[in-house]
Amino acid sequence: MTPNERSTVLRASVPLEQTLLAPTLRLSTRFSVADLMRSDIARREQIDNRPGIHLQPNLCRLATGLEAIIELLGYPIELSSAYRCDLLNARVGGVAGSQHTLGEAADFTCPGFGDALEVSLALHQSTLDFDQCILEFGRWVHVSFRENPRRNTLTIRSASEGYLAGIHDDSGTRRA
Repeated sequence: MTPNERSTVLRASVPLEQTLLAPTLRLSTRFSVADLMRSDIARREQIDNRPGIHLQPNLCRLATGLEAIIELLGYPIELSSAYRCDLLNARVGGVAGSQHTLGEAADFTCPGFGDALEVSLALHQSTLDFDQCILEFGRWVHVSFRENPRRNTLTIRSASEGYLAGIHDDSGTRRA
């Protein structure tokens, strides 16, 4: 039997509940698995959006990064999306291989601090070890954390224009 066949047999013999992270599991002081898997679309469409146990290190890194963002900004953040299973990611129009499906990314706003442009600029100017900080459509910030962060900053204002290097305001002026 090959290693791949043994792995398949093992997965088949382990109950599904033992391969998924419990929603009540605390990943950091402020965030549990439930916080990072929450999705109105998943709930409405009955999509099981529970992450696998293999994603726990990524989700812990993401939760720790989000904690650092809250400390930096001095205000709570409002998550609109974090972990997405492949089915949910496809349903919301996410790209295949999205960092959301790896438990590495979250989309958020921080109204107490400022608009998405101000938040993006603050992250850019910080020393936080994020992988990507993307100002998306001027309305929210996509941030990701991974083992070897790139500190890449991007802006997307429209699908037709695509991604722009750096942080750009609504008029297209590069601000960082």
